[in-house]
Amino acid sequence: MKKDFGLIFHVFLVLGDAFAVLLSFLVAYLVRTHLDQRPFYFESEPLEFAVSMLWLLPLYIIVIAAFGLYRKSIFMKRNRWSEICRLFLASVVGMMTIISYDFFFQIDIFPVRTMAFYAVFSCFIFLVIFRGLVRLIRNLTLKSRRATLRAVIIGSTKNTEYLANYIAAFPESGFTLAGVVASAKYIPRDLRRKQYSSLKEALKRAKPDVIFQTDDRNTEYVYRQAVNRHLLYYFVPSSAMLTAQMGELELVGDTPAILVQVTPLAGSARAAKRACDIILSLIALIIAAIPMLIIWILEKASDPKAPAIYADTRLSRYNRRVKIYKFRSMKPEYSGMTPEAAFEKMGKPQLIKKYRANGDMIADDPRITKLGHFLRSSSLDELPQLFNVLKGDISFVGPRALVPGELRHYGDRSMLLSVKSGLTGLAQVSGRRDISFEERRALDIYYIQNWSLALDFRIMLRTIGAVLFRKGAK
Repeated sequence: MKKDFGLIFHVFLVLGDAFAVLLSFLVAYLVRTHLDQRPFYFESEPLEFAVSMLWLLPLYIIVIAAFGLYRKSIFMKRNRWSEICRLFLASVVGMMTIISYDFFFQIDIFPVRTMAFYAVFSCFIFLVIFRGLVRLIRNLTLKSRRATLRAVIIGSTKNTEYLANYIAAFPESGFTLAGVVASAKYIPRDLRRKQYSSLKEALKRAKPDVIFQTDDRNTEYVYRQAVNRHLLYYFVPSSAMLTAQMGELELVGDTPAILVQVTPLAGSARAAKRACDIILSLIALIIAAIPMLIIWILEKASDPKAPAIYADTRLSRYNRRVKIYKFRSMKPEYSGMTPEAAFEKMGKPQLIKKYRANGDMIADDPRITKLGHFLRSSSLDELPQLFNVLKGDISFVGPRALVPGELRHYGDRSMLLSVKSGLTGLAQVSGRRDISFEERRALDIYYIQNWSLALDFRIMLRTIGAVLFRKGAK
């Protein structure tokens, strides 16, 4: 899905919560020092006190998230009172967590204990206010239809008629009706101008962002079309299928719909992964600064006229072309050339077949410099990709970045391109060049379908071992 306005609203929700918590600490300070007449014994300016509390914000946000206050369903109008109750509980539990932390570590977070009492209630009030503002901005934006997702409904059932009416009447649902593929009797009369004879026609002309399927006909085909085009896919079950085993459902109006996602890496999970990428890439760049400078000097010393770093085109999420940075390991005369063209140029066309048959590598590749062999075997040539991670071109962990010409070899290329490529990944730490093409592809797909932050951290730990012991490196 190319639009992800839901993620944008969630980011603003987190930022608003963080600001509300910080403001509550400041208000608690001002109330205690200016309105409460009892004597106090501490010296700290309001701004200084507020800044000192910045490091506590992630702890409070984690508590808020634990109460389910960043789920997509929280924006629904019927959940407003549930959200307010959860916010109050999160405010209390968050402050209790901070007080417990202060008790065990004796760091004197609140010089005067009554400040914590004032902070709880001000935190609750500010969270309700700021979340109300985010909700208002979201609803106004959706009503203007600037941030809605274009929806196509397919299926000849009563649910089709209800969904079409609901989406057309309530843009604050987050959707705009782009087309309906169904029998005319299941399409409201005033919406029959949006009828399409086939899903293929609807996909071509309506250009949707999401597909709702309300029957069980050709579900595999419909789902595959959604995956191939990076669209959201909702399956609307019949009442007979609504069992407890089906897990949590979303409600579109009053209609239950199952969001079938290619990967768990969506919404707030994507925001969490991006935050980890930024933090880890900054730390890694600081650590790697001196080694990168030394490699750059060695590159320039070996060939002053050739660039030390080159950029190569790769495919990342949603088939987006990005420039991936690496230290140069190829001889300048073969840089930017396909293996076939390079081997032909050096007069060794017999190496082409050997190169492809051996999993796109050969020992002592004549195109690679002596320094390049060392950089590749140690994976140091990939250090400049930390800038790609920081920019958001790729992620720290993900499937291997694909060369555009390789797509024809991938039967599941749409699934592989549903997430950002990675600097490292499950396939890379499972042997890199020691495993077959099919095994690498299967591992990448497994990662996409089973993503979690815990899996990311396990892969990063295994990457350290793979690099240190040069497992699978050539």
